[in-house]
Amino acid sequence: MGKIFLGVLVAVAAVVLAESLVCNQCSASVFGVCLNQANLTCPTNTSVCFTARTEIPGVSSFSGFSSQGCREPAGCNATTNSTIVLGITLSTQIQCCSSTRCNPITISGAPSATMSLTAAVGAALLASVLGSVL
Repeated sequence: MGKIFLGVLVAVAAVVLAESLVCNQCSASVFGVCLNQANLTCPTNTSVCFTARTEIPGVSSFSGFSSQGCREPAGCNATTNSTIVLGITLSTQIQCCSSTRCNPITISGAPSATMSLTAAVGAALLASVLGSVL
């Protein structure tokens, strides 16, 4: 009887895990570089993946901040404006989708396979060393 119960429990757990939404997660992205990319299995109280981008309208040289992860669909596919210190306006756009890893991590506005911060720093150091040697 115990083996049957354990088998049913394992089958239910496998179905629950198989149906969980997985999103790209980036808690903080500055200047188009995700500082902590990960895959996130969404909790049961969320149903979409999102990408939120905050920019300062009229300042094209500033690529803004972004974050990604899981959320509920309320407020998705919308843009909100807010004013902070000294009357600076921030514009935040939230885009949502509902399939596994449908919110690609972006670098400088273009979806891409990202490299870790360590790899990016290493590549920059290597380029500067090669530039000074050549």
